[in-house]
Amino acid sequence: MNKNMLRQAQQMQAQMAKIQEELAEARNEATAGGGVVKVTVIGGSKVESIEIAPEVVDPEDIEMLQDLVIAAVNEAMDTAQAEAAKKMSAITGGLNIPGLM
Repeated sequence: MNKNMLRQAQQMQAQMAKIQEELAEARNEATAGGGVVKVTVIGGSKVESIEIAPEVVDPEDIEMLQDLVIAAVNEAMDTAQAEAAKKMSAITGGLNIPGLM
């Protein structure tokens, strides 16, 4: 490996480390049921908050509320993962590097 390739690899590694740090702190929000359930995810892997509008809480229909929470969490996680893939792809040029995503 010549010095230029080594320098490029080091720059790519530094950029990837910076993006991974940004992604770990990134917040993604998603809603379900027309906004009655809102979920915020940090770093694509941790749920920070879940907000539920009082009018959607029906003791006779807990299943609907559970479905709305699941839908919002999954959407927030999907959004976070898509954003992470997009940012990493910008650096790797679309290369599939094992262990990054």
